[in-house]
Amino acid sequence: MKNPFPSAEFLDLLNLVEDFLTTGYRRQTREAAPNKNNPPPQVEEKKKILDSIARQIMECTNCGLHKTRRKAVPGAGSLSPLVLIVGEGPGASEDASGKPFVGRAGKYLDKWLSAVKLETEMIPLNRSANAFITNIVKCRPPQNRDPGTEEAVACFPYLEKQIEVLKPRSILTVGRIAAKLLTGSSSGIGSLRGQVYHYGKIPLVPTYHPSAVLRDPSLRRAVWQDLKLLKSVLEHHELR
Repeated sequence: MKNPFPSAEFLDLLNLVEDFLTTGYRRQTREAAPNKNNPPPQVEEKKKILDSIARQIMECTNCGLHKTRRKAVPGAGSLSPLVLIVGEGPGASEDASGKPFVGRAGKYLDKWLSAVKLETEMIPLNRSANAFITNIVKCRPPQNRDPGTEEAVACFPYLEKQIEVLKPRSILTVGRIAAKLLTGSSSGIGSLRGQVYHYGKIPLVPTYHPSAVLRDPSLRRAVWQDLKLLKSVLEHHELR
């Protein structure tokens, strides 16, 4: 008996014709769809390098922070991020888990990212799908104090390597320390925010740290303006 249902190949052909007539865009056929169990070599190579950097961070003794840490926090997220979020240093929750921004400030940061809905993407910014999150220093400063200059200098090469491998399309710094270090400016975050800078050729947008906004809700308006600026950078600015 003849199969009454159209073949997969025939359905793909109809989809291609429909796409071309309506949008001029050709979607991937079933044969061309990526195999999640066999990622492209470039992705595999990125993962190997980032895993190597993470191991170096976890074994690092370049500054005194290694003496008081429970776990180093190398960072986590997409291997091809639209945005690299750079904070200041891990807090207590991060020190316990080894993961970045998992405490109250981290949950608030997730809300910020979900508010950035790009017209060119199917989903908003998300730490697992299209963002990578890390910090200037990878070990928690005692009592959540600011990272010292020597600590930041000792740890900065790891961040440089991560940026080189990840090649993010943009950078969002949260907090004055990350903003000052990556922009090279001595100005405060109140003066730095609201503008687009560049780290090399990568556009960079500074804003307040989520923990600062939790303490002072009046900063929320400024953060929303900065997130809209980041959205504009991702959608309209020349990124390379």
